[in-house]
Amino acid sequence: MRRLPQTPGRVVSALLAFVLASAVALLASAQPAAAHGTLAMSSPTDGTAVREPVTAVQLYFTEKVAANAYFTITAPGGARVDNGWTYGEPKPLDKPVREYFLVDGKFEPREYTTGFPAVVTVAHLPAAGQYSVSYLSAASDGDAVRGTMTFRYTGKATPAPPGWSPPTHQPDPSLVAAIEQHSTSGQASAAPAVSAAPPVESPATAAASSASNDESGSGALAWTGGVVAVVAAVAGLIIWRRRAPATRPSGRGRASKAPSGRRTSARRGGSRTVGGKTGTTARSGGDRRTRTPGSGGRQRSAAVGRKSGTLVTASNPVATASTPAAQEATSTQAPATLEDESRLTPADPLLRHDAAGTPGSRLSNTHLALLVGGLTLALLAGFGLARIGTGTEEPARDARQPAGAPATSGQAMSAADGHQHAPGAGPHSHPGDGGTGATLAAGTTVSAGGYTLQPLERSQPPGVRADYRFRIVGTDRQVATRFAVVHDKPLHMIVVGRDLSGYQHLHPTMASDGTWSVPLTLARPGGYRIYADFSVTRADGAQLPLVLGVDHSVAGAYAPTALPPAQPQAAAGPFEVSMTGTPTVAVTAPVHFQVNRAGTAESAQLERYLGAYGHLVVVREGDLGYVHVHPEPELVDGTVKFWLTVPSSGRYRAFFDFQVGGKVHTAEYTINLP
Repeated sequence: MRRLPQTPGRVVSALLAFVLASAVALLASAQPAAAHGTLAMSSPTDGTAVREPVTAVQLYFTEKVAANAYFTITAPGGARVDNGWTYGEPKPLDKPVREYFLVDGKFEPREYTTGFPAVVTVAHLPAAGQYSVSYLSAASDGDAVRGTMTFRYTGKATPAPPGWSPPTHQPDPSLVAAIEQHSTSGQASAAPAVSAAPPVESPATAAASSASNDESGSGALAWTGGVVAVVAAVAGLIIWRRRAPATRPSGRGRASKAPSGRRTSARRGGSRTVGGKTGTTARSGGDRRTRTPGSGGRQRSAAVGRKSGTLVTASNPVATASTPAAQEATSTQAPATLEDESRLTPADPLLRHDAAGTPGSRLSNTHLALLVGGLTLALLAGFGLARIGTGTEEPARDARQPAGAPATSGQAMSAADGHQHAPGAGPHSHPGDGGTGATLAAGTTVSAGGYTLQPLERSQPPGVRADYRFRIVGTDRQVATRFAVVHDKPLHMIVVGRDLSGYQHLHPTMASDGTWSVPLTLARPGGYRIYADFSVTRADGAQLPLVLGVDHSVAGAYAPTALPPAQPQAAAGPFEVSMTGTPTVAVTAPVHFQVNRAGTAESAQLERYLGAYGHLVVVREGDLGYVHVHPEPELVDGTVKFWLTVPSSGRYRAFFDFQVGGKVHTAEYTINLP
């Protein structure tokens, strides 16, 4: 006697066991996020408002900062008001901080309860508003310690000291070089760090901080929820099938325990009756098919299986046997037939009705409940183990810094850093192909992250409107067609001449075959750089932000335009735009833009453009390295505020896009960094 395959119970048991093991392995091994030498607390506290004049800002780190550490304090108007710094006296931290170090391939925790302060003197407070503090240092293991914090001053302005002039010095070159060398030598720590630029629900800095604090567990929560949902669906399906009625509607597959004396078997071309329904069984070679009356000549393939101790038939309509496709489909099927049902006796375990979980059940309700319950407990336990030690910790500010700064532990911000562009996200930049260390300029290569920019045109005549077309191709040589919408568009195309003139910000459209196209007019002959700034959606659903660059040429005599001198003001149509702040090499520094109507002090009514009050593109002279930065979600003291990390010394051209009255304008600036 041949028994039917006992697949439901065994398959489901194996599936649940596999998910159970995966849950324990994945969740229990998750590591809390932390960085090295982090900022543990500050006075004033990050994101708070103070009314009394502040004479110094105290930043408490988990270890002493380097002797050549660099600090800046920027006033609301963009001018620096820091006046040097000194070491302070260590003091107990308000909350212990746990950091993780990679030792022999494992993350070892270290808990810090003492803060080592750097006291940064405030020369004066020229106005009420938001003050920004930036810092750069190197941890004892060489990792970069980099970040920002802010506080809002609501009191009266205080006068500047006699003879005061704002500092303009840059970080110690040896500090920048040491961080760069450490990050490129392969010695940078692999300690995990909190992802930058989480979604921000309010413009307040404090809200941004709390949002990033919650983000470290979002992946585990999402994974847990997904697994629980799958398990619940499987369990529901099993219970539903176990409690399904024995007889299904006429015309579909039937499940029946035939009454005594009414069960007959069908042999080669004979007739049979199951539950009072009569049909004929056709047999061709090894194929058996049951033809039911009234089927209109269509074939139904009958498979017999076990469901809760009851024999069931699963019928599926197929094409008529007269077609070749139908003959091929039916000839390849080898289901168990109703003929086999007659070979089973009521004493056979397969015929025991175990819907109530009787001893003959292969997968009883009790066993199912134990499996699902055990899986749920394992998920919760694994998630809890992953979060031990982080629930009460305040992540250091440099682990929550605005994107645009390099990774907190000295690692390069690569294209695959998981950077997301959620609506309402705080200030951030596009790291693109990253580079290493402080060199964050992107777009210097045509390939990055496994994707390549393939232009279909590489040149065009001057002054002629022509379609520029290109594709994004993956490592599998397949054209990418799945892109995430970032700042209202799936792809941003930036065009800049090699002399840093001729800037354009365009938005191509994609055809069904993955070919992007956009009308492009280039008035002057010469070489241009075209950047594709996008986030591709991978097969696993994750988003990969990338910036790819390729050269483009316009035929004719090339006469490069000299780079204009650095000026804080620029004209953009009927507006005058002032740029304030001190761009600094390797330091995340605030830069503000104030838009007024030309010749007046009247502020323009800025509108959101591509989801933000402005966009800032900075291109480096020479290799045309590219940085694309996005501002705070709301205006700060009436200005558009960016957190800009300049990759290296050199000359740059900055392009600030903004919108007024439905029209986009661009203000251009030159930045010189010795």
